[in-house]
Amino acid sequence: MSAADQSLARLGTEFSAGRGGPEANGRLLHYKGKCLFFQKYYCNQKLKNTLGMCLEIRRYVMKLVSALGTLEAERKYESLLNCLSHPPAFTTVRVNTHLASVKQVKNLLFEEIHKQFKDFSVPVLQHPELQDILLIPVIGPRKDLQKQSSEVIVGAQCGNSVLRGAHVFVPGIISASKFMKAGDVVSVYSDIEGKCKRGAKEFLGTKVFIGNGISELSRSDIFSSSGSLKGIGVRMTDPVYRSPSLDNVLSSYLFLQNLPSAVVSHVLNPQPGERILDMCAAPGGKTTHLATLMHDQGEVIAMDKIANKVKKIKQNAALLQLNCIKAFCCDGTKALAIGKKEDGQEGPPFSAESFDRILLDVPCSGMGQRPNMAYFWTLKEVMSYQPLQRKLFSTAVKLLKPGGTLVYSTCTITLSENEEQVAWALETFPCLQLQSQEPHIGGEGMMGAGLSLNQLKLLQRFDPSSVTSRGMDINSLQDSREDDLILLANKDCIGFFIAKFIKLNSK
Repeated sequence: MSAADQSLARLGTEFSAGRGGPEANGRLLHYKGKCLFFQKYYCNQKLKNTLGMCLEIRRYVMKLVSALGTLEAERKYESLLNCLSHPPAFTTVRVNTHLASVKQVKNLLFEEIHKQFKDFSVPVLQHPELQDILLIPVIGPRKDLQKQSSEVIVGAQCGNSVLRGAHVFVPGIISASKFMKAGDVVSVYSDIEGKCKRGAKEFLGTKVFIGNGISELSRSDIFSSSGSLKGIGVRMTDPVYRSPSLDNVLSSYLFLQNLPSAVVSHVLNPQPGERILDMCAAPGGKTTHLATLMHDQGEVIAMDKIANKVKKIKQNAALLQLNCIKAFCCDGTKALAIGKKEDGQEGPPFSAESFDRILLDVPCSGMGQRPNMAYFWTLKEVMSYQPLQRKLFSTAVKLLKPGGTLVYSTCTITLSENEEQVAWALETFPCLQLQSQEPHIGGEGMMGAGLSLNQLKLLQRFDPSSVTSRGMDINSLQDSREDDLILLANKDCIGFFIAKFIKLNSK
């Protein structure tokens, strides 16, 4: 058995043997620094629905063992699992500089946060290398919260949103205590295994405590209503991680966006007057960022194959008052026109070599998203992404003008969707050449895909395991230097990958 397999087997055995297993009270559980919920789903290979994740994590660990040695690989692996189960250390917002200056919005945001956090002061930091990005430290995990007898159970996706500052909206509520009334103080838990039945009055399964709040509705309002309710169901007053709630706050001036997602648009570096393609654009965060960096001059074509998502792109463009964006419902693999395109046809398919720059933020396994306390994908689902990504990439190369720039990105940590795709692209398309990235605030690429050390230096990988998640309280925040906080924000973010290519010729 390989060293990587031995590490995985040992970790899986520790979980299945019940040492430090999940407790009914649903605390954020750790054993020797590992999040047990991730350990269960990633390491226990008897769980059929997570075989795909086990395979990818196994390959990840094997590459780490090969590059770093067993002890260091195991440390990084444990750090990775721990980080993925917690939110990033900062809430990141992008300023819509098309409508206001960063200074103006920073002041308005600080005032809003002061209203929400009356008992202490949290700074708003401007990123020195990403001038349109503001950073708000996240306080937590808070260990002094008292659990209430009245409980609300929410779905895992809703729970992840709460950990990043959201209130609980009614559609996310699965269960509520029998006698819950509007105005009650309730404890909110995330059903990470998806086993709670809708409308249940009690849930004794595995659940993670994510904070306390005040119910806006009674149990009967939530589950007995003839219509579908949409508003806030629980207003979070004491979440485990304290982040500002930015729902409908300065909505034309701010856009919530993970730090690496904002880096991508700067790396593509669109210029006013150019024709840009965002191939997999929903919900439009990067699309609107590209248009803003171009000063709304030129043309940004945004595509997605799902109509409702295209509608969301258009809504965001209108909200931010950006006029150069044109959104179309189209499968990116079918975006290339065969033969001559009809005169006057504005949308896809598009003529070959008709775009100055292309952003390809591909569909992926999402194994870098944070927080995420459980995955339930099958092997077939996990393995489906690489061929789809290659189809999209091949189309993008054909649509790009000679001399044009193509940026490929994912929000996952897997080698197969990142460095292996770069190696494949360079072998398949001799016209492509890797380029250096600016800004480059992430780490280098990961060994194991056959790329040279110089090529790895040109890649940008945001690896959550590169920092030990220690949490932040108000005292440690006040004692921290701004430079140290910026450095932490660069590292303690979602897992992400960026590669930048230039097309040398059309052959």
